Amino acid sequence: MQKVTVAIAGFGGVGRATAELLLSRRARYREVHGADVQLVAVCGSRAGLAGPQGLEADQLTSLQEGLTGPEFIAQSQADILIEAGPTNFRTGGPGLAYIEAALSAGRDTIVISKGALVHRGAHLRQIAQQTGALLKLSGAAAAALPTIDLLQTSLSGSRVLRLDGILNATTNVLLDAMTVRGLGFDAALAEAQANGIAEADPRNDIEGWDTACKLLLIANFGLGATLTMAEVSVDGLHSLTPAQIDDWRARGVVPKLVGSLTREKERFRAEVKIRTYPPDDPFARVSGKAKAIRIITDAMGETLAISDAAEPLATAAAALKDLEQILAARST
Repeated sequence: MQKVTVAIAGFGGVGRATAELLLSRRARYREVHGADVQLVAVCGSRAGLAGPQGLEADQLTSLQEGLTGPEFIAQSQADILIEAGPTNFRTGGPGLAYIEAALSAGRDTIVISKGALVHRGAHLRQIAQQTGALLKLSGAAAAALPTIDLLQTSLSGSRVLRLDGILNATTNVLLDAMTVRGLGFDAALAEAQANGIAEADPRNDIEGWDTACKLLLIANFGLGATLTMAEVSVDGLHSLTPAQIDDWRARGVVPKLVGSLTREKERFRAEVKIRTYPPDDPFARVSGKAKAIRIITDAMGETLAISDAAEPLATAAAALKDLEQILAARST
C-alpha cells in the first residue's frame, strides 16, 4: 500500500476541520485508493506540530510555538500540501509563500484560500506545469458548490457562452433581511455579525470582492482565461439605497449579488453586481448559506447547480475532494 503524507498550512477553523475530516477518512483512502494517508505536519501563523509517523486527532490541540512557515512544511517532507490560511488577494499573503515553495519542490498542492491564486495565479500555474505538481483549488472556488470540476469535466468540449454565480452567502443573508424583513443595511449587518454570519470586517463580502475573487478563479482556472482583478467590474451592497429596496419590493423581484462572465469573441467580460430575478427563477430561491452557478453553453444548453452546506465542513470536504482526485491521479 502506498504511503501518502499530507501537511496543512493555516490552522484556523477551516484548517482544523480539514485535518479532522482527513483523519476520519483514512479507512476510505486505504480501501478506495490503496493509500495510507498520514497527516505529518500542521501549522498556523505562530505555532505548529510535526509527526513523521502521523498525527492523531487528540494531538492537534497542543501546537508548539515557532513551528511554522514554508521551511517547516518543507522539513516535513509531505507529499501534499493543503493551504488553508487567511486570504489577501491584494498581496497574496500569507499563503503565497507556502504555495510557491510547495509547487517549486514538485509537491502537489491543494489551495483553500483565494488570495495567492488571485494575486499570482498565472505564476503559480506556470510553476506547477514546470515541476509536474498538481494544483487544485475547489475549496477556494466556492467550496461545496461544483464550479471548476463542472466546467472541466461535466461540460467538457462545450463552449461556455455565459456564467452567473451566487457565490457569497453573507450577501444572501443581508439582502433577504433588507427586502423580506425590511431591515436597514446597518441593522441587517449588525444582526449578521452577531449571528457569526458576517465577519467583523465585512468589506470583502459586502463590497463584492469575495465574489470577484471566486469569479476570477473560475474564469482563469476553469475556463483558461487570463483575467486580472483590474478587469473585473465590481459593485457590491455598500451603494444600496432605501429607494432601490422599496422598488424591488414593489415589483416583487428578488435581488442577489451575482458574479457574471460573458463571452465576447475569445475573451470574457467579468462583472459583479446586484441583479434581480422573478420569484420563479431558481436564483431567487437561493438564500442563506446556499450558493449557485448557472452556465450556458453552445451544445449543452443551460446547466444549474445549487449547494447548501454548512461551513467550515463544506470547505474541508471540497479540499478533500481534491485530495481524492490527486490520489486517483497518482495511483495510475
